[in-house]
Amino acid sequence: MSELKTCLYDSHVALGAKMSPFAGFIMPIQYAGIVQEHLAVRQHVGMFDVSHMGEIFVEGPDAEAFVNHIFTNEIRGFEPGKVLYGMMCYENGGTVDDLLVYREFEKDHFLLVVNAANIDKDFAWIEENVKGFNCFVRNESPVWGQIAVQGPEAEKTVIDVLGYKEAAELGFYTFCDVKYNGSRLILSRTGYTGEDGFELYTTIENTVEIWGRLLKAGVQPCGLGCRDTLRFEAGLPLYGDELSPEISPVMAGLGMFCKYEKDFIGKEALLDQKAGNLQKKLVGIEIFDKAIPRAGYPVELEDGTEVGVVTTGYHSISLDKSICFALVDKEVSALDTPLSVRIRKKVFPGKVIKKRFYQTNYKK
Repeated sequence: MSELKTCLYDSHVALGAKMSPFAGFIMPIQYAGIVQEHLAVRQHVGMFDVSHMGEIFVEGPDAEAFVNHIFTNEIRGFEPGKVLYGMMCYENGGTVDDLLVYREFEKDHFLLVVNAANIDKDFAWIEENVKGFNCFVRNESPVWGQIAVQGPEAEKTVIDVLGYKEAAELGFYTFCDVKYNGSRLILSRTGYTGEDGFELYTTIENTVEIWGRLLKAGVQPCGLGCRDTLRFEAGLPLYGDELSPEISPVMAGLGMFCKYEKDFIGKEALLDQKAGNLQKKLVGIEIFDKAIPRAGYPVELEDGTEVGVVTTGYHSISLDKSICFALVDKEVSALDTPLSVRIRKKVFPGKVIKKRFYQTNYKK
């Protein structure tokens, strides 16, 4: 099957971006270079084409009850203009996807923002589970574009370049509705980099125009390469690596986004894991060397016993140290536990550390 293209594909090519398949799309991996783009976001501002992400709308009298049934976090009492992070799970606790839920200003309306690789799977799973609820779901992913503006200068950029003074009033994980060329634009403040950041969801035509305005203003375009290094340093998971049908939120250390006071699909399995019935846990590991622990490399004890596998690893650009996420046996998951990573034929020692590797200066 041929890869899809976002509405900004022509701009990426014109800018000389290195393009590569990702999640069914042909996407920019880097423009000026991963290090330069990474540092632009950490120190100033950068922008990402995230138009490949999915937008699924849920509407109707039972919309709240339905979303609460499929979503691990609690949305009751959750005000319009708020955004929540959480997961959708299978009955066995495995992760369908991690996502953002936006409670819209119109009564009984919700927006679910899902990962690009999972759009079709998620929508099919949602349709299967909506039976019996008085609401309907729409997959509008093909008609929405999305740009993420990230970095300590993100707020100033959105205000100065695009004129949205509302950006200054938005708290972390909130959004507002504004207009662009007479069409709806959803302006939210969430982010996937550990820095301050805004998302602009609007029509395909408006997305192309806004991208051009930001480019003209000198905002650094950033590819998926530094999107991964940034989210990794900030301790944020990537579906398919740190979450999957085989990796539950509890295993991934994301149990705080599961509210067990309510019923949701997968609750009983997750409670069982929370009670101690799980074999693996996701940890952070620091390697005492500059060697890079890539995904798939085995994690070992000092005696060579294999106890896990790396899910994501880099030599951190911001921290200048080799670090990784790894899914390891629960018994060796405590902080400061000595663990080694086998990189090809050589073993590199390290230890378990907190998964939030990088602490931003951004005050939420």
